[in-house]
Amino acid sequence: MPLTPEDVVTKQFQHVRFKEGFDPDEVDDFLDEIVVEWRKTIAENEELKAKLAAYESGETPAEAPAADEAPEPVAEAPAEQPAPAEAPAEPTGALAPAAASAGIIELAQRLHDEHVAEGKAQKEKLVAEAQAEADSILTEARTKAREEMTRLENERGTLETRIGELRQFERDYRVQLRGFIEEKLRDLDVAGTSGATPIAS
Repeated sequence: MPLTPEDVVTKQFQHVRFKEGFDPDEVDDFLDEIVVEWRKTIAENEELKAKLAAYESGETPAEAPAADEAPEPVAEAPAEQPAPAEAPAEPTGALAPAAASAGIIELAQRLHDEHVAEGKAQKEKLVAEAQAEADSILTEARTKAREEMTRLENERGTLETRIGELRQFERDYRVQLRGFIEEKLRDLDVAGTSGATPIAS
């Protein structure tokens, strides 16, 4: 499908983020200039095609002034026939607008390709940066998780040691309490026995 000036006018480029690129207003102004010149070139091309078609069909533009001057010179028509000899000059002149049109199309295509390439490069850069950031966050999270597990293991070891100490203290305390109670009971038995002896005698 051939590219038209309307395609250039309606073409939308994605804006570049996080990186310097072309100024969108400057690109739009330049594309507007391209469209104006392109339309002129197309109009000139159509006009030249029409002239060429007229020359090829034998209806030269020189016939109009001849009709204004006088209808009599039927014999002069062959005298004015050399005008079609200039027809080759017209098509060669038509090559210049065609070349200009091709140059404009090439320029617009190059701008488009540059924008696409820049967009792809920016996308790849953003993806790489996001991947690097994700890897960094993941590594940091794993490091923190390992540190936290080590801290919890150390804390659990400390608590288990403390629990062992408390259990040992409980056992020692029970033994001491039992010894103390048994000693007091013996003292009570001794005191009761010694107090009952005088009454029995």
